[in-house]
Amino acid sequence: MSENDDWSIIITPKRKLFDLNLKEIIKYRELIFLFVKRDFTTQYKQTLFGPLWHLVSPILTTIVFTFVFGQLAKIGTDGIPHTLFYFSGSMLWGYFTANFNSGTYLFSSNAGLFGKVYFPRLVIPINNILTNSIRTLIQFALLMLMFVFFIFTGAQVKFSWLMLLFPFILLWLAIIGIGAGIIISSLTTKYRDLFQIVGFALGLAMYATPVAYPLSEIPFSFSWLAYANPVCAPIEVFRLFFFGSASVNIYMILSSIGIALFCLILGLILFNQNEKNFIDVL
Repeated sequence: MSENDDWSIIITPKRKLFDLNLKEIIKYRELIFLFVKRDFTTQYKQTLFGPLWHLVSPILTTIVFTFVFGQLAKIGTDGIPHTLFYFSGSMLWGYFTANFNSGTYLFSSNAGLFGKVYFPRLVIPINNILTNSIRTLIQFALLMLMFVFFIFTGAQVKFSWLMLLFPFILLWLAIIGIGAGIIISSLTTKYRDLFQIVGFALGLAMYATPVAYPLSEIPFSFSWLAYANPVCAPIEVFRLFFFGSASVNIYMILSSIGIALFCLILGLILFNQNEKNFIDVL
């Protein structure tokens, strides 16, 4: 190789503990959009209703929660119409779990792709967040239609400029989900049986999150759960912005943001360390 050889891309090993290389990720932005398009094309090819299938899960969950928690258990919703309360809760929880699962299975589900061709590995989690966000926006569109319906029926809901902050709530949940998922993924790369524990724990975590009930219904002796569970704050903040009713406070918000940043930073560090040798482990 002569000194005059001009290489457009030089691949070097990562030596830093925290090495994002954002310029390279921006350079591969077309690949990110290609992956997003691929995910939607493969998932909805030869389907009758296409992306509308994303509405099935929150609608069914809303029906079940309305019957079980609203009619049988008689649990209040802080004056929020049951349909809006349960649909929004299941929508946000579904977005969190989608990002969490994407992070948890990041290495194992993409081992074949990572082992064949080079590209910035962070392209995959960014693609997962964008794909999950599009699915959630489809659900959000239906929520807004229901919101308008309840306004015309005289329900105590109204539009607020705070609704414009919805993208920040999505980013908040995405950081928690993908960060925690990558941390778990770094462990399950070596210990595959942890997948079973994670799935079970995630199912229990939903009942420790105000998805089917407001925080105001939690006994004082268990109020610490709202500070330990980082998903509580963004869901309650969403209800405050959209419905004007929530039990969130600034300390709960700061606790959630702190845990989210911790998960993100630790997740990125573990991601940088694991991408070097996870192919050999798998």
